Amino acid sequence: MLSYQHIYHAGNAADLHKHTLLAWMLDYMTAKPKPLSYLETHAGRGLYDLTAAEAKKTDEARAGILRAEAEDWLSPDHPLRRVLTQIRARHGDGAYAGSPLIAANLLRRGDSIHLAELHPGEYQALQSALPRATLYPQDGFQMALAVTPPTPRRGLMLVDPSYEVKEDYARIPAFLQEVARKWNVGILALWYPILPDRRHAPMLARLEQAFPDSLRAEARFPPARAGHGMVGSGMFVVNPPFGLAAEAGRIAALFAGASTPD
Repeated sequence: MLSYQHIYHAGNAADLHKHTLLAWMLDYMTAKPKPLSYLETHAGRGLYDLTAAEAKKTDEARAGILRAEAEDWLSPDHPLRRVLTQIRARHGDGAYAGSPLIAANLLRRGDSIHLAELHPGEYQALQSALPRATLYPQDGFQMALAVTPPTPRRGLMLVDPSYEVKEDYARIPAFLQEVARKWNVGILALWYPILPDRRHAPMLARLEQAFPDSLRAEARFPPARAGHGMVGSGMFVVNPPFGLAAEAGRIAALFAGASTPD
């Protein structure tokens, strides 16, 4: 699928939910000296400008990261806030880090990063944003199966498709089971949108049957604008690190207690 460009949605409520949990996991993992690998199947461009015309057209960041910062949802020492402070110091106040750049800023020398992005324009931007990462201009599911188990074996993989290809919902359970078979120590984090028609429900039922000890973390929020279908964000995590459930509960409670922005 080559039409999706995340700049129209960068920093929205789903990004806030996903990136808060991702940054927490990577911060937790890097507290130990052992090296790790980070894999991402649908990387996007890595660096976004929230003042760009595309982002302003939808203005979705207003109900996401901009709101969280205005209302102090992230403590000064939260890893996502630390990353955003670093990114803005380098790229300006409107800069926002996508998940690859969050990972790159939290990982250390000796850790490895493998990123797949199929869209030619997004891939070119990703090359500029992360010149030292190992990049793959190919289907992210294929990349993950080819690279796993990675070196180092300790690590995390983020699966974050746009779901504009509806077959992804049916494809993902078998895909994650195959990755887990090859890489049983890896933390596998799947993001999914929550839509009113609950098209994600059959996928999650299969995943929960296959991975009974996983963590299902969801946050609910109003649609970003009239006609926008997403009403929540989910993360399904295989081999969740200790403490992630508490952080997921904290961010979900903030969404639940928030009033609708003007």
